[in-house]
Amino acid sequence: MSNRAASRYARALIQKADETQTREVVFGDMQSVYDTIQGSRELQLAIQSPIIKEEEKKKFLLEIFKNQGESTRSLIDVLVENKRTNLLPKVAESYIRLYEEAKGIQNATVITATPLTEELEKKVLSKIAELTKSDHINLKNEVDPGILGGFILRTGDIQYDASIVNQFRKLRKEFEKTH
Repeated sequence: MSNRAASRYARALIQKADETQTREVVFGDMQSVYDTIQGSRELQLAIQSPIIKEEEKKKFLLEIFKNQGESTRSLIDVLVENKRTNLLPKVAESYIRLYEEAKGIQNATVITATPLTEELEKKVLSKIAELTKSDHINLKNEVDPGILGGFILRTGDIQYDASIVNQFRKLRKEFEKTH
């Protein structure tokens, strides 16, 4: 239920941002809100806490996000009024996703054993563009030495596992079938 509610708030926020021609500004605000909340366990707990009164949540949220635009402050007011401040990070995440979808931006994560080289990054971006039919790609590289080599690519609902660990697993299964 909370994801659907967060999505409704995000859609309303996009509509308001469109009316005031501040969609990009609000996008930046929502990235900041999301990153700030994700980066602070204390803030996450405070927002979720049933013990802290909504007015107290409003005070500290408005103080933390005082440099954000009017739409973001209004969102906080509405969430407090509706006793839904716990949805703030999900609303921010939903807004970001809706904004990126509207702009045709694809987010992709590539997991490698060592950091990507510039040459390999170009190849990965090319492959993602081919798979998603998008030229606007945000690529995040995560390093996991546990995959030994190769890479794991995730974009949307697609996962392509070309890691050495996965190849070893496949070999083991084949070996077990024959013995």
